[in-house]
Amino acid sequence: MQTYGSIIPGGPTLARMLPKAASEARDRHPVSREAKRRLAAVRWHEAHGETVSLTARHFGLSRSSVYDWLGRFERDGMRGLEDRSRRPHNVRQPTWSETLEQAVLALREEHPRWGKDKLVVLLRHQGYEASVSMVGRILTRLKSQGRLPLASLRDPWMGRRVQIRPYATRKPKDYVPRLPGDLVQVDSADVRLLPDHDHWYKHFTARDVVSRWDVLGVYSRATAITARDFLDAVIERMPAPVRAIQVDGGSEFRAEFEEACREKGLLLFVLPPRSPKLNGCVERAQRTHKEEFYQMLDPPESLDQLRRLLLAQELCYNTVRPHQALGQLTPQQWLLASRERR
Repeated sequence: MQTYGSIIPGGPTLARMLPKAASEARDRHPVSREAKRRLAAVRWHEAHGETVSLTARHFGLSRSSVYDWLGRFERDGMRGLEDRSRRPHNVRQPTWSETLEQAVLALREEHPRWGKDKLVVLLRHQGYEASVSMVGRILTRLKSQGRLPLASLRDPWMGRRVQIRPYATRKPKDYVPRLPGDLVQVDSADVRLLPDHDHWYKHFTARDVVSRWDVLGVYSRATAITARDFLDAVIERMPAPVRAIQVDGGSEFRAEFEEACREKGLLLFVLPPRSPKLNGCVERAQRTHKEEFYQMLDPPESLDQLRRLLLAQELCYNTVRPHQALGQLTPQQWLLASRERR
């Protein structure tokens, strides 16, 4: 920059920066985080007038990187600091003929489900010399060009089941349980008391996610009717009014169970497929009762005796056993303390 009668401090640096700033103003594309990081190194180098070695040491970079960024910024401005394509300059070119490519395409159209191993055998029968890997590359090229027919994914052996839930819904993202009873997770599990015994029982657990209060039940089998009966026990033995129930997609939580939730005015949330982690509280409760009750249990003589023992386990869990998530309080102690706070 030339001036008359005086020299402006920093004038040469400002003169170099002004064309780049104008170039940056013309660039309307979004600036990436990586480009901003490179620009910071360039600006620091220009502002401090340091050598490339000091700039590289200050930012923990190599000297070659700093030289590269300075040159790119000098030539192209901000756009030169964006990531560039790492595609090699010399890439592998197709070595097959157009007739071979058309032959592969014709065979694939005739046999959409056959892979490269089978197609290469048919090609050799037609007089073409090609390796399995070459046929694979031809198929990849055809697919990238949108010329490869896609095989139907329809399974003719299984009909598509339409899941109709007249009342249950997915839990809304904005539904957050804050008080006891706002959300009770319910789950069932198979129980076999003796390893060599063929009879299985069905254990049910309902856990209030706020107070960690559990209601337990065991039945000879899991049906919608037994799940409905367990729902009545949950409503009766929970220490707070139940507002919402959350279950997985098991068949026992349909039909009569779903209708009972509707009649009682309870919200019923059903989990998406293959997502047990969303029912994590009751899943952890199932493990607790398995390890602390069933694995330590002498097999009872009848289902009624098993139910009496399970009620004792429920009472012990809710009133005696400290709970880590509650600050080593029992669910009963935590409920009493929370009511005093409110």
